[in-house]
Amino acid sequence: MNFEELGISKELIEALSKQKISSPTSIQSETYNHIMSGKDVIGSSETGSGKTLAYLLPMYAKIKSDEKGVQVLIVVPTQELAMQIHKQVQLLSTNSNMSILSSVAIGDGNINRQIDALKAKPQIVIGTCGRILQLIKIKKLSVHTVQTLIIDEADKMLDKTNIESLKEIRKSLMKFTQVVLFSASMDNKSIKTSELINKDPIIIRSNEKAEIPVSIKHLFVIADRKERIETLRRIAQSLKPEKAIVFINTTYDLEESTQKLKYHHYNAENIHGENNKIDRKNVINAFKSGKLQYLIATDIAARGLQIDGISTVINVNLPEDSKEYLHRAGRCGRNGQQGICISIITENELPKIKSFQKEFNINIVEKRLYEGKLVSK
Repeated sequence: MNFEELGISKELIEALSKQKISSPTSIQSETYNHIMSGKDVIGSSETGSGKTLAYLLPMYAKIKSDEKGVQVLIVVPTQELAMQIHKQVQLLSTNSNMSILSSVAIGDGNINRQIDALKAKPQIVIGTCGRILQLIKIKKLSVHTVQTLIIDEADKMLDKTNIESLKEIRKSLMKFTQVVLFSASMDNKSIKTSELINKDPIIIRSNEKAEIPVSIKHLFVIADRKERIETLRRIAQSLKPEKAIVFINTTYDLEESTQKLKYHHYNAENIHGENNKIDRKNVINAFKSGKLQYLIATDIAARGLQIDGISTVINVNLPEDSKEYLHRAGRCGRNGQQGICISIITENELPKIKSFQKEFNINIVEKRLYEGKLVSK
């Protein structure tokens, strides 16, 4: 099925073509008509499968651009994801010449500027739970015109940290407001929790596999567990990447890796779940601008980050499952650029590397470190 058969307007098809998007993904095709019907929907599909456009495309078809006021409210777990969606909305509006405005409401942004932006009466507001709720309570965000509530990364938004705020946001909306949830994974517990904010949702799980770009080289180095951090330093010395993201599974290793790289005069900082918002923002901005060479992060802390120009991904620890490997590797090699994803593993983790190879139909090549260089085994 193509975009025209789905019922997408010519203006939007042209806008998508400018982003080199020529056909819908499975999750986009499978959810479009259900979302257009006005029913509550839960969509689940792997990272990189086009979930953002899966809900934005029907919203662009439903929004009345000649009417001012919030028609779509998008709630997300992180400020970085909010900005990413905002940029996609801006691209669609600019490239399609459609008069649809969006505004961002996030916790670490200047609230007065956000209030001023709302005076333009955007049709789409994107933000984090706390700030959206705050703006509603002080009567600066009017939500009685909202036709659709969208919750992105719903598995995280339905956890104990966010569910009470989500319930309050839902109660502030009209009863008829459509609720649409999207996530990379939705287990039965999350679906059950979602009943607090939706009603008889249509549940769609897409089996389409997101592909790893062919421009990425996949490598691994075997090292003893206690030598992982030193091996990271040696890989940094060998590859000399312009911009690298380093994935760590534990906060302890996160701090040790950061200090190790800094000690050897590498420009490195880390982000983790306990960062305050200002520190996190400063580190991410430094990494985006190129002032910071190495960003060291856990999977949770890196969630929602969209940063161009990453040449190298280093896995100090392998992720728990294959989907996370896909997500990590996909941070580099974007837009046809060459990328390297290198993992530091123990002998016992060889079967896991082989399973990743088989699942994604990729070749993960073993290397060893010799005289400061990565050489073939």
